[in-house]
Amino acid sequence: MNVPSPIIEKAKKIKLLLLDVDGVMTNNFLYYSDSGEELKSFYTRDGHGMVMLQKSSVEIGIITGRKSQLVANRMRDLKVKHLYQGVPDKLPTFLQLMETLDIGFDEVAYIGDDILDLPILTRVGLSATPADGDPEVKSRVDHISSFNGGQGCVREMCELIMKAQGTWQGHMDFYLRESL
Repeated sequence: MNVPSPIIEKAKKIKLLLLDVDGVMTNNFLYYSDSGEELKSFYTRDGHGMVMLQKSSVEIGIITGRKSQLVANRMRDLKVKHLYQGVPDKLPTFLQLMETLDIGFDEVAYIGDDILDLPILTRVGLSATPADGDPEVKSRVDHISSFNGGQGCVREMCELIMKAQGTWQGHMDFYLRESL
């Protein structure tokens, strides 16, 4: 991944990565069973990137317009502390979270894919969208991922932040360690 130095400088400051769900953590499709049960597909590498980023002392939060028990279950599995579902107007929740965590705009990264994410995307220190994000969003973010939503865009951002902050190599060293 060849990332311009201004993006790397922004990534060095990040203390919180915020994510939308549909179209960012998922492929933007909604699946329903015959019984009406909602199903979503999550990319496991995105999840592992989130785990590593949290181990690197960067918090993760979710602000999504839809509400789903399966999203709550997945975020519990990933130990994400900040989960806000059923939030059609995301800006007030975002501003409240920043106040609660006592962080500035430049310390937040956000990945969103649609125009309802623009109020946050246009305020944060590092904004990004998946490769298949809405054209209006793509024209206003710092970084367009090489990957589509639900197919690695979250992992890419996690790695970008860890590499900029110098924590990536520690994860690699752990996984490449010699047998005990």
